[in-house]
Amino acid sequence: MKNHKTNKANISYIIPIILVTSCFALWGFANDITNPMVKAFSKIFRMSVTDGSLVQVAFYGGYFAMALPAALFIRRFSYKAGIMMGLALYAIGALMFFPAKEIGNYYPFLIAYFVLTCGLSFLETSCNPYILTLGDEKSATQRLNFAQSFNPMGSLLGMYVAMNFIQNKLNPMSSEERNLLPEEQFTILRDADLDILVEPYITIGIIIAIIFLLFAFTKMPAAKQKEEITFKTSIKKLIKSSNYRNGVIAQFFYVGAQILCWTFIIQYGTHLFTSQGMEEKTAEVLSQKYNIAAMILFCCSRFICTFLMRHINPSNLLRILATAACFFTICTITLQNIYGLYSLVAVSGCMSLMFPTIYGIALGGLGNEAKVGAAGLIMAILGGSVLPPLQAMIIDCGSIADIPAINLSFTLPLICFVIIAIYGNNIYRQRYDA
Repeated sequence: MKNHKTNKANISYIIPIILVTSCFALWGFANDITNPMVKAFSKIFRMSVTDGSLVQVAFYGGYFAMALPAALFIRRFSYKAGIMMGLALYAIGALMFFPAKEIGNYYPFLIAYFVLTCGLSFLETSCNPYILTLGDEKSATQRLNFAQSFNPMGSLLGMYVAMNFIQNKLNPMSSEERNLLPEEQFTILRDADLDILVEPYITIGIIIAIIFLLFAFTKMPAAKQKEEITFKTSIKKLIKSSNYRNGVIAQFFYVGAQILCWTFIIQYGTHLFTSQGMEEKTAEVLSQKYNIAAMILFCCSRFICTFLMRHINPSNLLRILATAACFFTICTITLQNIYGLYSLVAVSGCMSLMFPTIYGIALGGLGNEAKVGAAGLIMAILGGSVLPPLQAMIIDCGSIADIPAINLSFTLPLICFVIIAIYGNNIYRQRYDA
Protein backbone atom coordinates (compact mmCIF):
# COMPACT_ATOMS: atom_id res chain seq x y z
CA MET A 1 0.00 0.00 0.00
CA LYS A 2 2.84 2.36 0.88
CA ASN A 3 4.63 1.69 -2.42
CA HIS A 4 1.38 2.33 -4.30
CA LYS A 5 1.06 5.75 -2.64
CA THR A 6 4.69 6.55 -3.41
CA ASN A 7 4.26 5.68 -7.08
CA LYS A 8 1.10 7.77 -7.27
CA ALA A 9 2.95 10.74 -5.72
CA ASN A 10 5.79 10.36 -8.22
CA ILE A 11 3.33 10.24 -11.15
CA SER A 12 1.71 13.46 -9.95
CA TYR A 13 5.06 15.23 -10.37
CA ILE A 14 5.62 14.19 -14.01
CA ILE A 15 3.76 16.96 -15.87
CA PRO A 16 4.86 19.76 -13.46
CA ILE A 17 8.49 18.62 -13.70
CA ILE A 18 8.28 18.56 -17.51
CA LEU A 19 6.84 22.09 -17.59
CA VAL A 20 9.33 23.48 -15.06
CA THR A 21 12.26 21.76 -16.80
CA SER A 22 11.20 23.41 -20.08
CA CYS A 23 11.87 26.76 -18.39
CA PHE A 24 15.52 25.77 -17.95
CA ALA A 25 15.76 25.48 -21.74
CA LEU A 26 13.98 28.81 -22.20
CA TRP A 27 16.49 30.87 -20.24
CA GLY A 28 19.33 28.91 -21.85
CA PHE A 29 18.00 30.06 -25.22
CA ALA A 30 17.86 33.68 -24.05
CA ASN A 31 21.40 33.55 -22.68
CA ASP A 32 23.02 32.16 -25.78
CA ILE A 33 21.16 34.04 -28.45
CA THR A 34 22.38 37.12 -26.54
CA ASN A 35 26.11 36.36 -26.17
CA PRO A 36 26.89 36.86 -29.90
CA MET A 37 24.90 40.11 -29.85
CA VAL A 38 27.82 41.90 -28.19
CA LYS A 39 29.70 41.60 -31.46
CA ALA A 40 26.57 42.18 -33.58
CA PHE A 41 25.53 45.40 -31.84
CA SER A 42 29.13 46.65 -31.91
CA LYS A 43 29.07 46.37 -35.71
CA ILE A 44 25.50 47.55 -36.28
CA PHE A 45 25.93 50.73 -34.24
CA ARG A 46 29.67 51.24 -34.98
CA MET A 47 30.71 50.92 -31.33
CA SER A 48 33.72 49.61 -29.41
CA VAL A 49 33.74 46.15 -27.82
CA THR A 50 33.37 47.88 -24.44
CA ASP A 51 30.20 49.69 -25.55
CA GLY A 52 28.84 46.48 -27.08
CA SER A 53 29.39 44.64 -23.78
CA LEU A 54 26.71 46.89 -22.23
CA VAL A 55 24.33 44.25 -23.63
CA GLN A 56 25.68 41.90 -20.95
CA VAL A 57 25.50 44.65 -18.29
CA ALA A 58 21.78 45.17 -19.04
CA PHE A 59 21.15 41.45 -19.41
CA TYR A 60 22.69 40.32 -16.14
CA GLY A 61 21.81 43.55 -14.35
CA GLY A 62 18.16 42.50 -14.71
CA TYR A 63 18.95 39.24 -12.96
CA PHE A 64 20.50 41.12 -10.04
CA ALA A 65 17.82 43.80 -9.72
CA MET A 66 14.84 41.45 -9.70
CA ALA A 67 16.14 38.44 -7.73
CA LEU A 68 15.20 39.70 -4.25
CA PRO A 69 11.78 41.09 -5.30
CA ALA A 70 11.18 37.72 -6.99
CA ALA A 71 11.99 35.88 -3.75
CA LEU A 72 9.61 38.09 -1.78
CA PHE A 73 6.94 37.58 -4.43
CA ILE A 74 7.35 33.80 -4.21
CA ARG A 75 7.16 33.88 -0.40
CA ARG A 76 3.95 35.88 -0.63
CA PHE A 77 2.33 33.76 -3.35
CA SER A 78 3.87 30.54 -4.74
CA TYR A 79 6.51 29.08 -7.02
CA LYS A 80 3.89 28.78 -9.79
CA ALA A 81 3.05 32.48 -9.48
CA GLY A 82 6.76 33.31 -9.66
CA ILE A 83 7.18 31.23 -12.81
CA MET A 84 4.18 32.87 -14.47
CA MET A 85 5.44 36.35 -13.60
CA GLY A 86 8.82 35.40 -15.08
CA LEU A 87 7.25 34.18 -18.31
CA ALA A 88 5.17 37.37 -18.60
CA LEU A 89 8.21 39.65 -18.22
CA TYR A 90 10.25 37.43 -20.57
CA ALA A 91 7.58 37.76 -23.29
CA ILE A 92 7.18 41.52 -22.77
CA GLY A 93 10.94 42.12 -22.95
CA ALA A 94 11.28 40.07 -26.14
CA LEU A 95 8.38 41.88 -27.81
CA MET A 96 9.90 45.25 -26.84
CA PHE A 97 12.55 44.62 -29.50
CA PHE A 98 10.05 45.75 -32.14
CA PRO A 99 9.60 49.32 -30.80
CA ALA A 100 13.34 49.44 -30.09
CA LYS A 101 14.00 48.68 -33.76
CA GLU A 102 11.54 51.40 -34.81
CA ILE A 103 13.41 53.93 -32.65
CA GLY A 104 16.70 52.81 -34.23
CA ASN A 105 18.80 53.55 -31.15
CA TYR A 106 21.03 51.23 -29.11
CA TYR A 107 19.69 52.10 -25.65
CA PRO A 108 16.05 50.96 -26.08
CA PHE A 109 17.47 47.51 -26.81
CA LEU A 110 19.28 47.61 -23.47
CA ILE A 111 15.95 48.41 -21.75
CA ALA A 112 14.32 45.48 -23.57
CA TYR A 113 17.12 43.17 -22.43
CA PHE A 114 16.73 44.42 -18.86
CA VAL A 115 12.97 43.71 -18.81
CA LEU A 116 13.49 40.31 -20.43
CA THR A 117 16.06 39.30 -17.81
CA CYS A 118 13.89 40.54 -14.97
CA GLY A 119 11.64 37.75 -16.21
CA LEU A 120 14.54 35.29 -16.31
CA SER A 121 15.39 36.27 -12.74
CA PHE A 122 11.86 35.34 -11.67
CA LEU A 123 12.15 32.05 -13.55
CA GLU A 124 15.50 31.03 -12.07
CA THR A 125 14.56 32.16 -8.57
CA SER A 126 11.42 30.02 -8.85
CA CYS A 127 12.43 26.97 -10.88
CA ASN A 128 15.74 26.05 -9.24
CA PRO A 129 14.47 25.71 -5.65
CA TYR A 130 11.12 24.34 -6.88
CA ILE A 131 12.87 21.40 -8.58
CA LEU A 132 14.75 20.72 -5.33
CA THR A 133 11.42 20.29 -3.50
CA LEU A 134 9.80 17.94 -6.03
CA GLY A 135 11.12 14.66 -4.66
CA ASP A 136 13.51 13.10 -2.18
CA GLU A 137 15.79 15.64 -0.49
CA LYS A 138 18.76 13.23 -0.71
CA SER A 139 18.69 13.32 -4.51
CA ALA A 140 17.87 17.04 -4.76
CA THR A 141 21.27 18.15 -6.15
CA GLN A 142 21.26 15.30 -8.67
CA ARG A 143 17.69 16.19 -9.68
CA LEU A 144 18.66 19.83 -10.17
CA ASN A 145 21.65 18.77 -12.29
CA PHE A 146 19.30 16.70 -14.45
CA ALA A 147 16.87 19.59 -14.91
CA GLN A 148 19.79 21.92 -15.63
CA SER A 149 20.90 19.46 -18.33
CA PHE A 150 18.12 20.87 -20.50
CA ASN A 151 19.49 24.39 -20.11
CA PRO A 152 22.34 23.84 -22.62
CA MET A 153 19.82 22.34 -25.06
CA GLY A 154 18.09 25.71 -25.09
CA SER A 155 21.51 27.33 -25.32
CA LEU A 156 22.36 25.27 -28.40
CA LEU A 157 19.12 26.36 -30.02
CA GLY A 158 19.93 29.98 -29.12
CA MET A 159 23.37 29.66 -30.71
CA TYR A 160 21.88 28.03 -33.80
CA VAL A 161 19.34 30.82 -34.20
CA ALA A 162 21.99 33.49 -33.57
CA MET A 163 24.29 32.02 -36.21
CA ASN A 164 21.79 31.07 -38.92
CA PHE A 165 19.04 33.65 -38.50
CA ILE A 166 21.05 36.67 -37.35
CA GLN A 167 24.82 36.55 -37.93
CA ASN A 168 24.69 34.84 -41.34
CA LYS A 169 22.00 37.26 -42.53
CA LEU A 170 23.61 40.49 -41.35
CA ASN A 171 25.42 42.54 -43.96
CA PRO A 172 28.96 41.08 -44.28
CA MET A 173 30.56 44.54 -44.39
CA SER A 174 33.40 44.70 -41.87
CA SER A 175 33.53 47.07 -38.89
CA GLU A 176 36.20 49.16 -40.59
CA GLU A 177 34.15 49.51 -43.80
CA ARG A 178 31.05 50.52 -41.84
CA ASN A 179 33.02 53.27 -40.12
CA LEU A 180 33.82 54.80 -43.52
CA LEU A 181 30.20 54.96 -44.71
CA PRO A 182 28.38 58.32 -45.01
CA GLU A 183 25.67 58.78 -42.40
CA GLU A 184 22.75 58.20 -44.79
CA GLN A 185 24.17 54.92 -46.13
CA PHE A 186 25.03 53.79 -42.61
CA THR A 187 21.46 54.45 -41.45
CA ILE A 188 20.02 52.32 -44.27
CA LEU A 189 22.46 49.50 -43.48
CA ARG A 190 21.79 49.74 -39.72
CA ASP A 191 18.00 49.57 -40.15
CA ALA A 192 18.25 46.55 -42.47
CA ASP A 193 20.44 44.71 -39.97
CA LEU A 194 18.10 45.57 -37.09
CA ASP A 195 15.15 44.10 -39.03
CA ILE A 196 17.06 40.82 -39.15
CA LEU A 197 18.16 40.94 -35.51
CA VAL A 198 14.73 41.49 -33.95
CA GLU A 199 12.80 38.73 -35.77
CA PRO A 200 13.93 35.83 -33.50
CA TYR A 201 13.16 37.85 -30.37
CA ILE A 202 9.60 38.63 -31.51
CA THR A 203 9.09 34.94 -32.34
CA ILE A 204 10.31 33.75 -28.93
CA GLY A 205 8.11 36.38 -27.27
CA ILE A 206 5.04 34.83 -28.88
CA ILE A 207 6.16 31.29 -27.91
CA ILE A 208 6.71 32.36 -24.28
CA ALA A 209 3.19 33.82 -24.19
CA ILE A 210 1.81 30.41 -25.22
CA ILE A 211 3.84 28.64 -22.51
CA PHE A 212 2.47 31.17 -20.00
CA LEU A 213 -1.03 29.94 -20.86
CA LEU A 214 0.03 26.30 -20.38
CA PHE A 215 1.18 27.10 -16.84
CA ALA A 216 -1.99 29.07 -16.17
CA PHE A 217 -4.19 26.06 -16.90
CA THR A 218 -1.98 23.38 -15.26
CA LYS A 219 -2.33 22.44 -11.61
CA MET A 220 1.12 22.52 -9.96
CA PRO A 221 1.90 20.75 -6.66
CA ALA A 222 2.61 22.96 -3.68
CA ALA A 223 6.20 22.93 -2.45
CA LYS A 224 6.90 21.05 0.76
CA GLN A 225 6.80 23.62 3.55
CA LYS A 226 8.54 23.78 6.86
CA GLU A 227 7.54 26.25 9.54
CA GLU A 228 7.06 29.73 8.15
CA ILE A 229 9.56 32.23 9.52
CA THR A 230 10.05 35.94 9.02
CA PHE A 231 12.15 37.40 6.23
CA LYS A 232 14.52 38.95 8.78
CA THR A 233 15.05 35.61 10.50
CA SER A 234 15.75 33.95 7.12
CA ILE A 235 18.40 36.56 6.29
CA LYS A 236 20.12 36.06 9.67
CA LYS A 237 20.23 32.29 9.22
CA LEU A 238 21.60 32.62 5.68
CA ILE A 239 24.33 35.02 6.77
CA LYS A 240 25.41 32.63 9.52
CA SER A 241 25.77 29.75 7.04
CA SER A 242 29.34 29.76 5.68
CA ASN A 243 28.37 27.21 3.02
CA TYR A 244 25.71 29.57 1.74
CA ARG A 245 27.82 32.76 1.96
CA ASN A 246 30.74 31.20 0.16
CA GLY A 247 28.36 29.58 -2.31
CA VAL A 248 27.03 33.00 -3.35
CA ILE A 249 30.61 34.21 -3.88
CA ALA A 250 31.51 31.09 -5.87
CA GLN A 251 28.36 31.47 -7.96
CA PHE A 252 29.22 35.12 -8.73
CA PHE A 253 32.59 34.09 -10.14
CA TYR A 254 31.23 31.01 -11.91
CA VAL A 255 28.60 32.97 -13.85
CA GLY A 256 31.23 35.59 -14.63
CA ALA A 257 33.60 32.92 -15.95
CA GLN A 258 30.86 31.27 -18.01
CA ILE A 259 29.81 34.50 -19.69
CA LEU A 260 33.43 35.54 -20.27
CA CYS A 261 34.23 32.24 -21.98
CA TRP A 262 31.07 32.10 -24.08
CA THR A 263 30.91 35.79 -25.00
CA PHE A 264 34.52 36.21 -26.05
CA ILE A 265 35.15 32.83 -27.68
CA ILE A 266 33.95 34.48 -30.92
CA GLN A 267 36.46 37.32 -30.56
CA TYR A 268 39.17 34.81 -29.62
CA GLY A 269 38.51 32.66 -32.69
CA THR A 270 38.05 35.67 -34.99
CA HIS A 271 41.43 37.07 -33.93
CA LEU A 272 43.09 33.70 -34.41
CA PHE A 273 41.66 33.07 -37.87
CA THR A 274 42.07 36.63 -39.19
CA SER A 275 45.72 36.57 -38.06
CA GLN A 276 46.07 33.61 -40.45
CA GLY A 277 44.65 35.64 -43.36
CA MET A 278 40.96 34.70 -43.16
CA GLU A 279 38.29 37.34 -43.88
CA GLU A 280 36.54 38.72 -40.79
CA LYS A 281 33.04 37.54 -41.77
CA THR A 282 34.24 33.99 -42.47
CA ALA A 283 36.26 33.99 -39.25
CA GLU A 284 33.22 35.05 -37.22
CA VAL A 285 31.04 32.28 -38.66
CA LEU A 286 33.73 29.67 -38.07
CA SER A 287 34.24 30.94 -34.51
CA GLN A 288 30.52 30.61 -33.83
CA LYS A 289 30.78 26.94 -34.85
CA TYR A 290 33.43 26.47 -32.17
CA ASN A 291 31.06 28.21 -29.77
CA ILE A 292 28.37 25.67 -30.66
CA ALA A 293 30.90 22.84 -30.22
CA ALA A 294 31.64 24.19 -26.73
CA MET A 295 27.92 24.15 -25.90
CA ILE A 296 27.51 20.59 -27.20
CA LEU A 297 30.40 19.52 -24.97
CA PHE A 298 28.81 21.43 -22.07
CA CYS A 299 25.49 19.66 -22.66
CA CYS A 300 27.01 16.16 -22.89
CA SER A 301 29.23 16.78 -19.88
CA ARG A 302 26.26 17.78 -17.73
CA PHE A 303 24.53 14.46 -18.35
CA ILE A 304 27.79 12.64 -17.67
CA CYS A 305 28.36 14.59 -14.44
CA THR A 306 24.79 13.88 -13.30
CA PHE A 307 25.56 10.16 -13.68
CA LEU A 308 28.96 10.49 -11.97
CA MET A 309 27.31 12.06 -8.91
CA ARG A 310 25.95 8.62 -8.09
CA HIS A 311 29.54 7.56 -7.41
CA ILE A 312 31.48 10.77 -6.72
CA ASN A 313 30.54 13.38 -4.13
CA PRO A 314 29.32 16.63 -5.82
CA SER A 315 31.81 18.87 -3.98
CA ASN A 316 34.70 16.55 -4.92
CA LEU A 317 33.59 16.57 -8.57
CA LEU A 318 33.32 20.36 -8.39
CA ARG A 319 36.91 20.82 -7.21
CA ILE A 320 38.24 18.31 -9.79
CA LEU A 321 36.57 20.02 -12.75
CA ALA A 322 37.38 23.53 -11.50
CA THR A 323 41.05 22.53 -11.35
CA ALA A 324 40.83 21.13 -14.88
CA ALA A 325 39.22 24.40 -16.01
CA CYS A 326 42.20 26.30 -14.59
CA PHE A 327 44.56 24.14 -16.66
CA PHE A 328 42.65 24.62 -19.90
CA THR A 329 42.30 28.37 -19.30
CA ILE A 330 46.07 28.68 -18.86
CA CYS A 331 46.44 26.91 -22.22
CA THR A 332 43.94 29.38 -23.72
CA ILE A 333 46.09 32.28 -22.50
CA THR A 334 49.50 30.94 -23.47
CA LEU A 335 48.83 29.16 -26.78
CA GLN A 336 48.48 31.36 -29.86
CA ASN A 337 47.28 28.68 -32.26
CA ILE A 338 44.31 26.39 -32.82
CA TYR A 339 45.16 24.47 -29.63
CA GLY A 340 44.38 27.58 -27.62
CA LEU A 341 40.90 27.58 -29.16
CA TYR A 342 40.55 23.85 -28.49
CA SER A 343 41.43 24.53 -24.85
CA LEU A 344 38.79 27.25 -24.64
CA VAL A 345 36.20 24.79 -25.97
CA ALA A 346 37.37 22.21 -23.38
CA VAL A 347 36.69 24.69 -20.58
CA SER A 348 32.96 24.35 -21.29
CA GLY A 349 33.14 20.65 -20.49
CA CYS A 350 34.54 21.53 -17.09
CA MET A 351 31.92 24.23 -16.41
CA SER A 352 28.89 22.01 -17.01
CA LEU A 353 28.20 20.91 -13.43
CA MET A 354 29.27 24.11 -11.65
CA PHE A 355 26.10 26.22 -11.49
CA PRO A 356 23.63 23.56 -10.26
CA THR A 357 26.21 21.96 -7.97
CA ILE A 358 27.15 25.23 -6.26
CA TYR A 359 23.42 26.03 -6.08
CA GLY A 360 22.51 22.68 -4.53
CA ILE A 361 25.38 22.72 -2.03
CA ALA A 362 24.68 26.30 -0.96
CA LEU A 363 20.95 25.65 -0.36
CA GLY A 364 21.45 22.23 1.23
CA GLY A 365 19.66 21.93 4.56
CA LEU A 366 18.21 25.45 4.50
CA GLY A 367 14.58 24.32 4.37
CA ASN A 368 12.11 27.19 3.91
CA GLU A 369 14.97 29.72 3.89
CA ALA A 370 15.77 28.38 0.41
CA LYS A 371 13.12 30.76 -1.01
CA VAL A 372 15.17 33.74 0.13
CA GLY A 373 18.49 31.96 -0.31
CA ALA A 374 17.67 31.33 -3.95
CA ALA A 375 17.49 35.10 -4.47
CA GLY A 376 21.07 35.54 -3.26
CA LEU A 377 22.31 32.88 -5.63
CA ILE A 378 20.42 34.44 -8.54
CA MET A 379 21.72 37.88 -7.59
CA ALA A 380 25.18 36.35 -7.87
CA ILE A 381 24.49 36.15 -11.60
CA LEU A 382 25.57 39.82 -11.46
CA GLY A 383 29.01 38.36 -12.12
CA GLY A 384 27.90 38.00 -15.73
CA SER A 385 27.28 41.74 -15.81
CA VAL A 386 30.34 43.01 -13.92
CA LEU A 387 33.14 40.95 -15.45
CA PRO A 388 32.55 41.16 -19.27
CA PRO A 389 33.20 44.93 -19.43
CA LEU A 390 36.48 44.32 -17.57
CA GLN A 391 37.51 41.72 -20.12
CA ALA A 392 36.41 44.01 -22.95
CA MET A 393 38.58 46.79 -21.52
CA ILE A 394 41.59 44.46 -21.56
CA ILE A 395 40.84 43.58 -25.20
CA ASP A 396 40.51 47.26 -26.18
CA CYS A 397 43.87 48.06 -24.53
CA GLY A 398 45.80 46.00 -27.08
CA SER A 399 48.54 43.39 -26.93
CA ILE A 400 51.21 43.24 -24.23
CA ALA A 401 54.67 41.67 -24.69
CA ASP A 402 53.65 40.04 -28.00
CA ILE A 403 50.72 38.26 -26.28
CA PRO A 404 47.41 39.19 -27.95
CA ALA A 405 45.05 41.15 -25.71
CA ILE A 406 42.27 38.63 -26.32
CA ASN A 407 44.50 35.88 -24.88
CA LEU A 408 45.51 37.96 -21.86
CA SER A 409 41.87 38.80 -21.15
CA PHE A 410 41.24 35.17 -20.15
CA THR A 411 43.22 35.79 -17.00
CA LEU A 412 39.87 36.91 -15.54
CA PRO A 413 38.10 33.52 -15.94
CA LEU A 414 41.26 31.83 -14.65
CA ILE A 415 40.92 33.76 -11.39
CA CYS A 416 37.23 32.77 -11.26
CA PHE A 417 38.00 29.06 -11.61
CA VAL A 418 40.63 29.23 -8.87
CA ILE A 419 38.00 30.63 -6.49
CA ILE A 420 35.52 27.89 -7.45
CA ALA A 421 38.15 25.18 -6.94
CA ILE A 422 38.85 26.55 -3.46
CA TYR A 423 35.12 26.50 -2.63
CA GLY A 424 34.71 22.90 -3.79
CA ASN A 425 37.80 21.83 -1.89
CA ASN A 426 36.70 23.54 1.32
CA ILE A 427 33.21 21.98 1.20
CA TYR A 428 34.62 18.52 0.51
CA ARG A 429 37.17 18.70 3.32
CA GLN A 430 34.60 20.13 5.72
CA ARG A 431 32.10 17.33 5.11
CA TYR A 432 34.23 14.32 4.29
CA ASP A 433 37.69 14.77 5.78
CA ALA A 434 36.38 15.48 9.26
